[in-house]
Amino acid sequence: MSLVRVHNFSVSLDGFGVGEGQQLDAPFGHAGHRLMQWAFPTRTFTQMGFHGEGPGDTGVDEAFASRWATDIGVEIMGRNKFGPQRGPWADEQWRGWWGDDPLFHSPVIVLTHHPRPTLQMNGGTSFHFVDAAPAEALQRARELAEGKDVRIGGGTTTIREFLAADLIDEMHIVVVPILLGRGERLWDGLEGLDEGFHIEPVSSPSGVVHLTFSRRQV
Repeated sequence: MSLVRVHNFSVSLDGFGVGEGQQLDAPFGHAGHRLMQWAFPTRTFTQMGFHGEGPGDTGVDEAFASRWATDIGVEIMGRNKFGPQRGPWADEQWRGWWGDDPLFHSPVIVLTHHPRPTLQMNGGTSFHFVDAAPAEALQRARELAEGKDVRIGGGTTTIREFLAADLIDEMHIVVVPILLGRGERLWDGLEGLDEGFHIEPVSSPSGVVHLTFSRRQV
């Protein structure tokens, strides 16, 4: 069966995957771009259209960043990753942060309590707006993935919910040496999670630590 994977998801030293105060001009809240500065100089992120100041590309960071798209058939994301709106869709003209040709080039399931028609984009990306629990959303994703793996793209709450439901097989978390103090924490309510995974840390010259979680075989 296809795997369920997380890639390139950054958290602060105190476990926050996003800062407080997310809005249109601040998608990471008060964290700004600090959680992702390690990634911006990599070839993978540059090719995806991301730009910003960072500590300089390293072979270690690129090796991890480049795994993001390998054998992925579908992404599942929370509504906050798709856009800044809350509640009923006041503006259905919003088509995501990524422009007319989003970087996914595959179906994307957006979890929302307010479903809307599928949004077809250039380059093979389609956004499917679904009101579903993690297990049901994963079943829908596998139907669309054509045998390939499913990526859980975030945000923080979505990844935490899939972890709580024991649905993630592999996970790449990047620990960034900053303290945010407020926002949305990844690890809350997941005590004992480490017992179900092999965890391998790899330090990077950029200052981050890449953690690879691989599900233990029983």
